[in-house]
Amino acid sequence: MSQLYSSMKPTPVLKDELDIVIPTIRNLDFLEMNDINRILGPKSSCISFKDSACRCFGYMVSKKKYIYTIDDDCFVAKDPSGKEINALEQHIKNLLSPSTPHFFNTLYDPYSDGADFVRGYPFSMREGAITAVSHGLWLNVPDYDAPTQLVKPLERNSRKVYLSIQLPILYVDAVMTIPKGTLFPMCGMNLAYDRELIGPAMYFRLMGDGQPIGRYDDMWAGWCVKVICDHMGWGVKTGLPYIWHSKASNPFVNLRKEYNGIFWQEEAIPFFQSVTLPKECDSVQQCYIELAKLVNEKLGKVDPYFIKLADGMVTWIEAWEELNAPKGTETNAPRVTE
Repeated sequence: MSQLYSSMKPTPVLKDELDIVIPTIRNLDFLEMNDINRILGPKSSCISFKDSACRCFGYMVSKKKYIYTIDDDCFVAKDPSGKEINALEQHIKNLLSPSTPHFFNTLYDPYSDGADFVRGYPFSMREGAITAVSHGLWLNVPDYDAPTQLVKPLERNSRKVYLSIQLPILYVDAVMTIPKGTLFPMCGMNLAYDRELIGPAMYFRLMGDGQPIGRYDDMWAGWCVKVICDHMGWGVKTGLPYIWHSKASNPFVNLRKEYNGIFWQEEAIPFFQSVTLPKECDSVQQCYIELAKLVNEKLGKVDPYFIKLADGMVTWIEAWEELNAPKGTETNAPRVTE
């Protein structure tokens, strides 16, 4: 991982306030002292086993303001000029600058170097909103679902900047805010967020060993996070930085993992699109508990798995509060009222 930040001079905010979380199937005997069961006890039931969704345990036990999570098959990418991309630096820039979730700026992120608000952008909205999440992208192997992998087995993201039939997916030098009311497919492969702000909602749902679904843990977290950020008045950015995703996973194995999710997402996405959280929910924890109730009520009819998931969501918040805040205190910024 030193490659990711070896070329940059750490600032205090990066050096002292950020943890990197990497899920892996490699030998982790040296982490025995951080055993999930030992720390969470019965509440460990909310954490996935033998699946990358277990990364959210790292989110829970971290004490840093920011989290950067990346997969163990991801490495430093290069921009079109051949310069190595400092992913951490770009993510922190994204998080420290405002977002524009309430009005789209056609010149992308107006707070980026060389950009600004275009003509017609309301002056009353130019202060922007707090940024909670920075969602990065990938070069080389795209983050495709199994059916797309099967029909495009050789497709790769290129850092070339010219248009080409052979290279239809290009390096895009841009960051943009995802508009309020719009969901997105969040990938946990190259993701940073303000843990103190949105951390309790970054639950990568029950996946893997003993569960009827896989490869939807980050998607679920993204849907929950976006609904809550919209409610709280915060922003989510996507675009830069890129990382190099080195290898494609087996599409046949992925299809087996995704099979139920492919059907269930057609029910889950309309559910999240229609969710309205009560005005009384003024913390991330309250929002998440309310979502859990609605998941149990609405999606529990789709499959019993969602009833178990709703219980896991509640357990996650209980465990989060036990490890992260004195009883009776809140760790989140106040909701932004419009």
